[in-house]
Amino acid sequence: MKSLSPTPEGLDQAAALLRAGELVAVPTETVYGLAADATQPDAVAAIFRAKNRPADHPLIVHLPGLEQLNEWAARVPDCAWPVIERFWPGPLTLVVPASPKVPAIVNAGQNTVALRWSSHPLLQALLDRLQRPVAAPSANPFCRISPTTADHVRAHMEGRIAAVVDGGPCAVGIESTILDLSGARPAILRPGAITAAMLAPYLDLAEAAAPDAPRVPGNLASHYAPRQPCYRLEAAEAAAAAAAAESAHEAGWQHAAVLAIEPPAARCGWFKRMPPTPEGYAQTLYSALHEADVSGCLTVWIVLPPDEVAWRAVRDRLQRAAQPLDGHVLNFV
Repeated sequence: MKSLSPTPEGLDQAAALLRAGELVAVPTETVYGLAADATQPDAVAAIFRAKNRPADHPLIVHLPGLEQLNEWAARVPDCAWPVIERFWPGPLTLVVPASPKVPAIVNAGQNTVALRWSSHPLLQALLDRLQRPVAAPSANPFCRISPTTADHVRAHMEGRIAAVVDGGPCAVGIESTILDLSGARPAILRPGAITAAMLAPYLDLAEAAAPDAPRVPGNLASHYAPRQPCYRLEAAEAAAAAAAAESAHEAGWQHAAVLAIEPPAARCGWFKRMPPTPEGYAQTLYSALHEADVSGCLTVWIVLPPDEVAWRAVRDRLQRAAQPLDGHVLNFV
């Protein structure tokens, strides 16, 4: 895997690789994406092979600019325009009726397509050179932790893709909000940095129903997961779990890597203090999970942040990355 610098020369090389049908990991404001020329079905197919991703999981298409929106959308509903004017470019993906131009492999043969215009200056500069959209899910093996640095990409995708553009850490840290505009009422299919409260002045949002088939990325019950067994518990449960682990089997607790806003009551094998704000926590989350995964501990414990609306996107990722602690307290030794 080539490491390309965030320079005009590096972006020229990345654009040439994409034109040639290669895969290039690129920085966005959310996470690193695994980009392929969206107009080349064979190149897009390589994304699924590199990630070991099921073919029925549609991809997000990143547009070079607003001019391409009507080329890739069969119809843009009127309610979309105030949202586009307010939040694009940015960490918001819109699901709209797909135009005939969309290759079936991109949207898994569905009648909708997920479109985004990223605000990251390096991706914008790359797409300006390419002058066509890219399909770009997160640049990691399917269902594993998303990458927020080029090092994360190199650690997990070496030998699978042609190159990574090193743009430093991602500013947002979790995937984009996905807003479905293809139905009778708009609905959030995946929470992200653009929250329901931020969208409410512009839209009459409906509750999203569970689809029969995967419509958007990142909605499996298990996703974003470390390789080590990963468990979650509410803050109110943490002290009791620590006491139970210490009294029953002290070594068990000491073999846990713990992510929490406050230090645990018991001594653990590795600890990462997480930021106390939703924005800070989101920016740090995947990097912390990557660190915990290679900490040498036998398991990862996550003490969940508050169950409040502002934390919805972070808790969504954590509930998919980790299973409930339940009876697993002592099962990792």
